[in-house]
Amino acid sequence: MLIETTPLSIQELIANVGERLTPTERRIAEAVLDDPTLLAFGTVSDLASTVDTSRPSIVRFATKLGFDGYTDLQAWVRDGVARQLTTPGSRIRQPREADASVDSEIESAVHATLELLDADRLRELAAPLLGARCIWILSGETSRAGAHVLHSGLSMVRDNVHLVDNHNLGRDLSGATAHDAAVVFDFVRYRRSVVLGARLLAGNGVPVVAITDGPLSPLAALTEHWCELRIPAIGPFDSSLPAVAAAELLVRELVARMGTEAARRIDRLEHLWDSTETFIESDE
Repeated sequence: MLIETTPLSIQELIANVGERLTPTERRIAEAVLDDPTLLAFGTVSDLASTVDTSRPSIVRFATKLGFDGYTDLQAWVRDGVARQLTTPGSRIRQPREADASVDSEIESAVHATLELLDADRLRELAAPLLGARCIWILSGETSRAGAHVLHSGLSMVRDNVHLVDNHNLGRDLSGATAHDAAVVFDFVRYRRSVVLGARLLAGNGVPVVAITDGPLSPLAALTEHWCELRIPAIGPFDSSLPAVAAAELLVRELVARMGTEAARRIDRLEHLWDSTETFIESDE
């Protein structure tokens, strides 16, 4: 039976940097792989004692995995474990007062998205998409709203923008080449089909832009063009707002970079809408 989600995998993260680990870091990695709870619940001293090494070595191991330090690595692991254990079924059974802070969580997540996606980061994320022959968009379920916004916005200013149906992933991506680019949205819990599709594209030389939730995401390992969003829970499900905000900002950046080409396309589209009376006029 095909499992639809990909669990948090410290094994995969360590494998991605395995060739660059020092002998000491390899001992740390082996200890973590033998008992992953050391990362989730142990202190730097606990892990250093287990491996018979120094605290600075543990910190260097964390930075090699892509974090600012051990505290950031541990916080990410704890958050990922908690979110995987807190499934929609368990969330919906929580008392109503457990959602008391939901408004501030949403506001904080959206503000974090706006701060993260500053001008420099947006230019970096947009770069692989400019001039691409085709743009392929893949998405998990809870990130689908962001994928739809990106598809809708880009389709209005350029041709060959494809929102891939996961059921037809192999067929749709069979013609993807290194002249294309892809944007992949997904968060814990990662859809197996999305991760496999992103790996297929990256393996075929297609530049991938990943909108995901941290350096332990299997998508972040595929590309240097990725961003980390905070995704709060809204009732039983994860919020779509950070992904939608990221998609809107990316569309705005691409339109600005396309200049007159985008303007001409929008003018033609407006003319088509007028000639087909697409919209109800205010005086009707």
